[in-house]
Amino acid sequence: MSKPVIVFPDAVLVTILYLREVLPGAAVYSRVPDPRPAEFIRIQRLGGLRRSLILDRPRIDVECWSDSEEGAEELCARVRAYVLAMAGKRGETTVYDVAEVSGPMWLPDSESGQPRYSFAVEFSTRGTELEKTA
Repeated sequence: MSKPVIVFPDAVLVTILYLREVLPGAAVYSRVPDPRPAEFIRIQRLGGLRRSLILDRPRIDVECWSDSEEGAEELCARVRAYVLAMAGKRGETTVYDVAEVSGPMWLPDSESGQPRYSFAVEFSTRGTELEKTA
């Protein structure tokens, strides 16, 4: 008997859409935009593990840029508060048990020198079985 084939939601997209909803007008991306806005947020998946046949636990890195150190820290604090409260139904995906794995850290951008703060979280999502094709 073969195991079911399970696909998991795109955790980066789930996080981006959630932040765009709770922070209207915020510039939230998965890549550094060109040209760079004065203030923006980047979401990346930095691994994480499948916890069981149907549960994925992505590790998400959140980076917050601004035109000043104070602005980057304030943006990071606001984004962090929302991300830590992200558990619940998010479109077609349910996000379970958000946990911080790395608190805010000062991390100026090495290419541009632009002020940046970063933090990381993990959360669980449930996968769905792919339909079998003939």
